[in-house]
Amino acid sequence: MPLKTKALVLNSIKGQFELREIVLDDLRPEEALVEIQATGICHTDLSCATGLIPCSAPIVLGHEGCGVVLETGSEVSNVSKGDKVVLSFSHCENCRQCTEGRPAYCYKWHARNFSGQRADGSITMRDTGSEKPLSSPFFGQSSFAKHTVVHRSCLVRVPPSSKAEIFAPMGCGVQTGAGAVLNSLRVRPGSSLVVFGAGSVGICAVMAGKLAQATTIIAVDIDAQRLEVAKDVGATHVILATKDLDVVSRIKEICPPNGVDFAVDCTGVPSVVAQMVESLGTLGRATQVGVPGFGSKVPVDILDHLTFGKEYVGCSMGGGVPSKLIPYLIDMHAKGLFPIEKLVTRYRIEEFENALQDMKSGKTIKAVLTWD
Repeated sequence: MPLKTKALVLNSIKGQFELREIVLDDLRPEEALVEIQATGICHTDLSCATGLIPCSAPIVLGHEGCGVVLETGSEVSNVSKGDKVVLSFSHCENCRQCTEGRPAYCYKWHARNFSGQRADGSITMRDTGSEKPLSSPFFGQSSFAKHTVVHRSCLVRVPPSSKAEIFAPMGCGVQTGAGAVLNSLRVRPGSSLVVFGAGSVGICAVMAGKLAQATTIIAVDIDAQRLEVAKDVGATHVILATKDLDVVSRIKEICPPNGVDFAVDCTGVPSVVAQMVESLGTLGRATQVGVPGFGSKVPVDILDHLTFGKEYVGCSMGGGVPSKLIPYLIDMHAKGLFPIEKLVTRYRIEEFENALQDMKSGKTIKAVLTWD
């Protein structure tokens, strides 16, 4: 039987969010009904809302959810009713990338995550009364809602004691930053790492660098307060990037003889990405998680890249398996080695406008909406 609930609806691209009543579709066999306790706001949500990343509206966004399973379809075996879950990205589970443990690169569902539709093109949410379809599920979850219908591939069971407002961001931002360092870069003990951008993704990359036992961890940002947070969680050096500062030269001073071993960009700014690649030393490896607009390009000195054996690779959603990476990070948090609570500011769902504004302005590193 369809369920009425509340959701944060984006009525049009570049439009306004509105908290209103919606109705959920019946579960399919491969889906679960989840009561959301907390939802992280990710910059990907904001980029879709502004049109930087294409999506359809009206839509219910949200892809960093945490809550409790209320009901499961007949083909859901990875979780049960009553389980606490963190929601991550959906994937087909059958393609080569999925079966080889690289679901973030699922070629069948990569575009589907942004389309706001089930695999067959149907939707999970409608406006109450008018029955107008709302693009959903976004990333297989559309967790800007009190209740939501979730594809089984999104569901990661976590300990019942897990704090929803702390662990909701695990589904995207946290695992993206940490996974970039642990999976895509494969940072080694005793190596050097530079992180461009000290937002939530970047600071999680810094914390992962410490987990990986890098001895030199550099954070680069234009915000001094965020750099202080980066220092607090593991950065050994910080660089406040100003227009008159040669950031690359400063990195090479810290990492002689000719640059850093590993680098990750969390800004998506092409000029910053170019700095990242240039800052690499011999056999240095860089990865990209910051999202620019489509068609963005960076210049690469081909001879320099060839001579010193540099690498520049992409990284989607941390490049790992959520059902393995998320529990690992939660365990590290329990041991005091991954203090993501230092990034989170909690807002009641009724305060969503303040939360969105604080994310856009940079006042808040990671805003989390709670559905009390």
